[in-house]
Amino acid sequence: MNIPNFGPGTGPDVLRRWAQTVESLGYDLLMISDHIAVTPDVAEQYPAPFYEPFTTLAWLAGITDRVRLGTTVLIVPYRHPLLIARMAANLNQLSGGRLVLGVGVGWARQEFDALGVPFQQRGKLTDDHLRAVRAAWDNDEDYRSGRIPIWVGGNSDAGLRRAVRLGEAWHPLRFTLPWLREALDRMKAIADERQRPVPALAPRIALRLVESPITAPDRLAGEGTIDQIIDDFEQLRRLGADTVLLDPFNGDPRETCHPEVAWQALATVAARWDLGTAHTRME
Repeated sequence: MNIPNFGPGTGPDVLRRWAQTVESLGYDLLMISDHIAVTPDVAEQYPAPFYEPFTTLAWLAGITDRVRLGTTVLIVPYRHPLLIARMAANLNQLSGGRLVLGVGVGWARQEFDALGVPFQQRGKLTDDHLRAVRAAWDNDEDYRSGRIPIWVGGNSDAGLRRAVRLGEAWHPLRFTLPWLREALDRMKAIADERQRPVPALAPRIALRLVESPITAPDRLAGEGTIDQIIDDFEQLRRLGADTVLLDPFNGDPRETCHPEVAWQALATVAARWDLGTAHTRME
């Protein structure tokens, strides 16, 4: 489950209730997103308050017992790689090995400018930083804290190549199923060309539960009736996903003031999935 860590309805009490709801319903992964400077381009989509992910996940680790914790996605160029390595390793230790590090290159040009990070070099910086993070974990006893999986986000071909080179899993964000099938073919071709294994599939899909079927060809995976959503899970499983992250935020910051709507959708999905396909984990 991707929970909103931003917006007018978000605060410590709501974040606590999100975490407790996700864990009590049986979901086993909770992820949050990343911004540092809420510049106008960020605020247009994700207004303040915006809770920084490492800080927030460390706090949530202390009020949960079982659920895994992660970032979807950490914007890698925003932080020095040794800071990422240190904070991720410490969070993994403090949470009992529950961290998943989802990563991406970022998109908010004004935020890059505010942080003094060159926007045009964000892809190269991400690659270089990820290599440095892995080297810190592998070579420095002080950083070692079990194996932290890295999920590489990004729906572009550059993201596919980065996932093949540097990730345990590819973490595409909000898509149609026909698009995903084509992208998986491209990723396999990239992996074959580089003689590398194809990374695991760990997608983030929408969660928008409605009463009437959505028949538009551009329907996102995770949007529709409960039957459509459950069928999406089955198709994703057949495509190789054993983890699916649900994203209930549909673009209006006012949604954060009414989290009960998303909690009810989560409960409905969890009940149907447990009854119909208990042999497969859904997150």
